[in-house]
Amino acid sequence: MEESVKQNLDTLVERYPILKQCQDDIASAYNILEEAYATGRKLLVCGNGGSAADSEHIVGELMKGFKNPRKLSAEQAGKLKAVDAELGKVLAENLQGALPAIALDGHPGLTTAYMNDCEPLLCYAQQVNGFGRKGDVLLGISTSGNSKNVLYAAVVAKARGMKVIGLTGQKENKLQHYADVCIHVPQTETYKIQELHLPVYHALCLMLESHFFCKTEKVKSNK
Repeated sequence: MEESVKQNLDTLVERYPILKQCQDDIASAYNILEEAYATGRKLLVCGNGGSAADSEHIVGELMKGFKNPRKLSAEQAGKLKAVDAELGKVLAENLQGALPAIALDGHPGLTTAYMNDCEPLLCYAQQVNGFGRKGDVLLGISTSGNSKNVLYAAVVAKARGMKVIGLTGQKENKLQHYADVCIHVPQTETYKIQELHLPVYHALCLMLESHFFCKTEKVKSNK
């Protein structure tokens, strides 16, 4: 792990000392995500209630600039302008680099149709079955670690050759048995677990942005 990435993890533990016991698991989750993105794969995220909101939050941080603007390269800008000079110029000036991620709660037409026609608890599993490819990653967020729809999604992910990351509370749970790594934040009450989930996934997003985009930004700033 390069120093600029590690600094984000060190800062997380400095700000939230209670998360030091999760440091190794957070680093392992980062390594899984870095490898997936480096090989052109994507992230699927799911959860319920507040964890569904967290899923959307994570996607928002990955699909656009989080802390850094992620300007397009000259090559990317040139390709856009080659298609249409006027529209390409606007696109080149405003588009940002993205790490592909999909929140599985965000497709109400699909999920309500599946829940009505089939088995409601399998609505996330159905999307993993459709979107998921070998080498992709599923991030399952569950404060208990026992949410049935998340567990079903994890089983499908493993069957499709995907990696699974769990983000849960302190207690032993079912999700950890399907996960390649499970980050157990050290709380047992739902709202307190959720309060610690946010800085964990913010750190992961910052670490990924630092690895995939910050070196480019530094090169540009030095020119």
